[in-house]
Amino acid sequence: MKTKKAEIYYARIERNLSKEQKLWFLEAKQHIFNIDLKRIFSDIKNNWLTDGLEADFDTFMPIGSKEGKGTKNQAQAVIFKTYSNGAQTNRDAWAYNFNSDELKKNMRTSIGVYNEHVFRYSDEQITQVVDDFVTYDDTKLSWCSSLKQHLAKKTVAKFKDDNIRISLYRPFTKRYLYFDKLFTHRRGQFPSIFPTSEIELENLVICCTNHDQIPFVVLITNHIPCLDVGGRAGQCFPFYIYNEDGSHRQENLTDWALKDYQAHYADEKISKWDIFYYVYGLLHHQGYRDKYAANLKRELPRIPKLKEFWKLSHTGKKLAELHLNYETQKEYPLQTQSDGQIYWRVEKMRFNKEKTAIKYNDSLTLSGIPSEALEYKLGNRSALDWIIDQYQISTDKRSGITNDPNNLDDESYIVKLIKRIVTVSVETVGLVREISGCEL
Repeated sequence: MKTKKAEIYYARIERNLSKEQKLWFLEAKQHIFNIDLKRIFSDIKNNWLTDGLEADFDTFMPIGSKEGKGTKNQAQAVIFKTYSNGAQTNRDAWAYNFNSDELKKNMRTSIGVYNEHVFRYSDEQITQVVDDFVTYDDTKLSWCSSLKQHLAKKTVAKFKDDNIRISLYRPFTKRYLYFDKLFTHRRGQFPSIFPTSEIELENLVICCTNHDQIPFVVLITNHIPCLDVGGRAGQCFPFYIYNEDGSHRQENLTDWALKDYQAHYADEKISKWDIFYYVYGLLHHQGYRDKYAANLKRELPRIPKLKEFWKLSHTGKKLAELHLNYETQKEYPLQTQSDGQIYWRVEKMRFNKEKTAIKYNDSLTLSGIPSEALEYKLGNRSALDWIIDQYQISTDKRSGITNDPNNLDDESYIVKLIKRIVTVSVETVGLVREISGCEL
């Protein structure tokens, strides 16, 4: 029987149409031949939908690759040897909290319930498969596939204070995380990136989120990032990697990349740290992000070598220091509006219609937010939008756990944070404008 190669035809309608609107569209057309179909062809990477993809993107050096990931192959033509997803708990309500004491209490509860299951499952008379054996009660424990596997192996869990770590949960939002082999569903490479809290004093990680539903996100951190630190799952590129006990520090940028950059720019003074900050600067270049927006939704960044290496590297370092040290930046002089005594406790903040002011609570409004502050976007949200979204009292419906961001050690922390994030946003916009003048 002879076979014929299939031909694929495609029609695009507005992305944001609802299910009903799409059905109405099809009903109005009555027949497939009444739709303006165009034949499409796949590219070398087997992409069928190639609108907006720039071909020269493939000529740039990959930031990392699956082929070389985790290998010792120094000849690999990539910048970073190893990269990783952020921490995926599959039980964020239990494993994250603004308050370390609350986190300890929640995790002790979960660990106790889990161990009860282990002891009962260890009974020789138990013959049930794990899925049928466990008691599903989200007010005591949130199960996931990996935790069930540990139960099947009859692994006993033990609470450890050292597993309480600081995590970058969302942009400019830190929470305490219980980072553990059993209760963190997927830890990625972070046992080798931030094996101990002390490593956070020296190691840095560039986090990138590339997803077809949101614009490109890049942010640097010196803490374990959440899987969805930018709103969607991304990849993280560390400067150093270690053994899991914190020993044997190794640079994660390839020697190949160092020699390639030194040769390209005819400058042996270029170091791996210079390349690291160049990458961070380049990933903020607005022209690069606009031109290659479609590519960045499909795959990991590729890094072109622009003429002004040192400008991008130096500015990338300034951006990194600004973003890493956001909690110590100067407070932007916002105007404080109050009817009387100020109460610092926040429940849920909101912008005014013009986004020039934030109603902090019934006693306090912060106004005078400059328009530049809203230009600094991480995905679909500005940095200030992320703060408003994250710093609110919330109760998880399934577990009943309440997460309260009000800092008892510094009751005005959130107000100071807002002012500092305005400063960070305004200064970031200015630095991005500087490097975006560098010719692609």
